[in-house]
Order: sequence, then C-alpha cells, then structure tokens
Amino acid sequence: MWIICADLEGVFTPEIWINVAKKTGIEKLKLTTRDIKDYDELMRYRLKVLDENNLKIKDIQDVIATLEPLDGALDFVRWLRSHCPFAIVSDTFIEFAQPLMDQLENPMLLCHSLKIDASGRITDYRLRQPDPKRRTVEAFRSLEYKVLAFGDSYNDVPMLEAADIGILFRPPENVIADYPQFAVTHSIDELKTLISSHLDYID
Repeated sequence: MWIICADLEGVFTPEIWINVAKKTGIEKLKLTTRDIKDYDELMRYRLKVLDENNLKIKDIQDVIATLEPLDGALDFVRWLRSHCPFAIVSDTFIEFAQPLMDQLENPMLLCHSLKIDASGRITDYRLRQPDPKRRTVEAFRSLEYKVLAFGDSYNDVPMLEAADIGILFRPPENVIADYPQFAVTHSIDELKTLISSHLDYID
C-alpha cells in the first residue's frame, strides 16, 4: 500500500517567511530552505531578525491571515486524498500553518511548534523530532507502506532520499543542479501524471 508525503510551502501554499518579508519590508526574512541548507542556521537567523525588528507572533499571524493556498492546490489535495493516504510533512510551525490548513480542508500535517513568551515574542522553536522528514518516511515504511514523496527545497531532500520514489516539484535551479537523481516536475498536471505512472491504480 502506498502513502504520499509532501512539503507544504511552495507546494500547496505561499512561502510564509517571504510574504512576511514583503509585508514588513524586512528583506532579510526572504531567505528560505531554498537558500540555506542548514535548517537550524536558518531559524536562528530568522529569530535574530525578528528580535532586531521587534516582530511578534501576532505580526506574523496577521500576514498569514491574508494568504490563500496556491492556484489548484485544494483540488490537488482532494485528488491525492481520494486515491491514497496522504500526509503533509513540513518544517513550518503549527502556530503559522493552521489557517492555511483550514483552507486545504485539513489533511494530516506533521510539523514543528514555537516557544512564545508572555509578550508574544518568539523565543525559540521545537522540532517535532531530529531529522523529521527522513524519519517520518522511515516510520511509514516500517508500517509496510511504500512512500512517494515530493517537495521543492533542500530541506525536503532527506524525505525524498528515504522514500521509494522522490520527486522535485517546482524547485529552484540550484536544488535541481545539486540533486540530479530526482525527477523534476513544474506543474500540478505534470506531477499528477508522474504520480499516476508510479501508482498505477490512481486514475
């Protein structure tokens, strides 16, 4: 039996940090896992920038409240869920993601959480577990699932490597160049066709 694991931001939803950067004018917040491979390094950098600019959790949530899923994302989620077990495996935080997940009809989400003080300052973050994307796939495989995984960034690579089938979806050129072993898709229709070719019972 197959299960599909997928990234969230850049796949089904806009990049949250990029939109925070645009709305606040803080260019330093535009960096994502497409740019920096080490997730802890990226998050420490982000927390430092938030402190320097006195941005609190409400400031970020106010931006998120204006966002919608990417074009075609909800129909794609419905297509996946109607044919196969499906989980979103993300390095986002539940405090960020829930409004967007509501708009996607709440598929399973495995992600992290934030530490927030009484003033609303984000003081730290909690990983769900070390190397979470790889270990999620390994857990599903230990339950005798075959796993097809797709994502767009460096942080998705451990998930793609651990899966039976790994696919890059709308990745930047630097990720394509660094990981030529993965098939690359650039549209939902192209990705659906490739998924169907692997999971031959999917219409």
